[in-house]
Amino acid sequence: MVRKLPQDRLTVALPKGRLFDQVISIFASAGIIENLIKQDSRKLILQVDKFNFLLVRAKDVPVYVEYGVADIGVAGDDLLFETKPDVYIPVDLGVGACTIMVAGLPEDRNKYFSNPTSLKVATKYPNIARDFFGKKGVKVQIIELYGSIELAPLVGLADFIVDIVETGRTLRENGLVVLEEISPSSAKLIVNRASYKTKSEEVMPLIEKLENTLVKG
Repeated sequence: MVRKLPQDRLTVALPKGRLFDQVISIFASAGIIENLIKQDSRKLILQVDKFNFLLVRAKDVPVYVEYGVADIGVAGDDLLFETKPDVYIPVDLGVGACTIMVAGLPEDRNKYFSNPTSLKVATKYPNIARDFFGKKGVKVQIIELYGSIELAPLVGLADFIVDIVETGRTLRENGLVVLEEISPSSAKLIVNRASYKTKSEEVMPLIEKLENTLVKG
């Protein structure tokens, strides 16, 4: 049996963790919700005020929104660039700021900037890496990793890595350096295309409240 969420509420897909708390704080400041919501590791759906909040993995948020399970969601540019979901992106929330970077060992700096024709790159962002190096005319062998990516150059698995960098501390602690910036990244409000039209009476005021709050803030 297919279970459906209450249709009289907007459904919002949010990533678990610190970004959830930051977004909820913005929603509360904007008057979208009345009170702050606490995460509960055992609950995946929170029904608060006029909203169904889905707590999902960050990389799954664009999927829930694009396929209409959620009307709106919050996702970082890194995931939006990587997956290119067919959604509207009306608001930059200004949180979750980081930078998508190429990094490697200091002694490999000359190799990177010597116009190589091919490289081995470890990353959890294969599409971003291919697009970036493709524009440079560099053929890349992508090695997909989803944890401890910094290890790859240290053990010779890859020449360089493409990853998001917030403070750079992990890179420094592992003897790596940033070689080139690909793009800044921050959290964006994303909206399902159908919901943008069919639920415009709920979606548009929410967008306006966010924009007004962020401009003031």
